[in-house]
Amino acid sequence: MTPWGMTWPNVITITRIAACPLLVWLVMSPDVPTRFAGFALFVIAALSDVYDGYLARRYDLITDMGKLLDPLADKLLLAVTLVPIYLISHRGGPLDVVPIWGPLPVWVVVLVFGRELFMTVFRSYAARKGVVIAAGTAGKRKALFQNLFIGATLLWFPLSLLARDQGWRGSVWSISEPFIEWFCAVTLVVAIVLTVYSMIDYLWSYRTLVGIRD
Repeated sequence: MTPWGMTWPNVITITRIAACPLLVWLVMSPDVPTRFAGFALFVIAALSDVYDGYLARRYDLITDMGKLLDPLADKLLLAVTLVPIYLISHRGGPLDVVPIWGPLPVWVVVLVFGRELFMTVFRSYAARKGVVIAAGTAGKRKALFQNLFIGATLLWFPLSLLARDQGWRGSVWSISEPFIEWFCAVTLVVAIVLTVYSMIDYLWSYRTLVGIRD
């Protein structure tokens, strides 16, 4: 417990929520160093989600507040990074697009947030039936690949600009550039597949809630 009576996992979660407006500003900035700072802040925020969960389980600090705030923080972090990536990719600059994909399709954004909204409603419905839907393996993998795509893309934006401005032509960049590009593209594909699959998996696992019998 902290000196003011709140658990450390909840403090970390609240800090992650408070950092979201700053993250939007950093990511959307045209300044290259500032955008690198946005990437760094996202990595810290994403890792803090793993750490506060570990603390809560390891030291038996799971609270009702944490159960409410942690999913909210996760959704906010997703919103303040994926939406800016969509907006940046539609600015029209040659280095603003998502590697391989080009401008991020709006259907990807709709699919990701539509799934989150649907699962929030479905969990609420299940709770009213007395059933708690815990995070499943597919859902955790979906979140992992979403974060990998977002992190890689937030790194790519300022890195590609820096490479252009500095005139990088060396062998290190000639290898790193296609690797990062394909990493962004592939992690997005996997994230999309897992977004759909995890929702189907939840629905099938809790199919009795919607009247489907074996």
